[in-house]
Amino acid sequence: MLCFHGYGMHGKQFLKLEPALGDKYTFIGFDLFFHKETQLHSQSLDDIKQPITKHEFGKLIAEFCEHKQIDRFSILGYSMGSHYATAVVEELENRVDEYIIAAPSSIEPGKLVRFFVKNKMGNRILEKLTQSQKALINMLNVSKWLGLVDEVGRNILYKEIDTPELRFNFYACFTYLRLLETDEDKLIQTLTKQNIRSIFIFGKRDIMYPPKIGNAFFAKLKKAEVVILDQDHEMIGEEFIAALSGLLL
Repeated sequence: MLCFHGYGMHGKQFLKLEPALGDKYTFIGFDLFFHKETQLHSQSLDDIKQPITKHEFGKLIAEFCEHKQIDRFSILGYSMGSHYATAVVEELENRVDEYIIAAPSSIEPGKLVRFFVKNKMGNRILEKLTQSQKALINMLNVSKWLGLVDEVGRNILYKEIDTPELRFNFYACFTYLRLLETDEDKLIQTLTKQNIRSIFIFGKRDIMYPPKIGNAFFAKLKKAEVVILDQDHEMIGEEFIAALSGLLL
C-alpha cells in the first residue's frame, strides 16, 4: 500500500497500521515534497512556481514501483496527501486495487486553499505572508475565527511556520498542489471502469474537510464507501485503524 501523508507530517505516519494490517499489506510511506529530506534539486522560487504535473508524478511512482518490482498496489492518502494519491490513480489507473483517502481535501480543497494555490494574486499574497511569521500567524488566527480551519488544523499549521525555512516550505507545499487538482470526471470514470474499490474517511468534527464536501461527488460515484469517524481533522489513530481494518480484513 503506497501511502501519502498530510501536511507537516512524514511517510512514517502510517506505520501504526502495520500491527493490524501488516499481514495483508506492506506499507510504503513517502515523505512528500518539502518534508523531511524530500527536496527539489533546485529550491528556488522560480522552480517551485513551476510545480510537478500529474503525469510527471505518476511517472515517478511508476519508476519507483519498477525499481521495487511492484506490479499492483493500493493507495492511501490523508489530507494534503489525498491530492498525490488521487493523481496516482488518475495516471496509473490499471495498477490500482484500492483507493483510500481520509480527510480528502482533493475532493474540495476549500476557497482559501484554491485562492492561494490557483489564483496568481492569491499565490503572491501567500508568498508575501510567508516572509513574516507574525503575518502568517495572524492569517491562521483569522482563518480559525472565520471557521475555515479548526483548532487542530490551526495548531498543525502553527508548528510549521516557526522558522524562515519552515515558512518557505509552507509556501512551497501549497504552491506545489497547483497542477494536482482532481479531474472529477476522469477520476469517477477511472474508478468505475477499473472497478477500483474506493473508501472515503471523514471526521465528523473536522471543520476543514467535513463529510458534506463529498455529497455532490458521491452522488456520481455510486460504489463509494463512506466512513464517518467521531474525530476532528487529526484522525489517524485507534478509531481510524479499527475502521479500516474492519473494511479491509
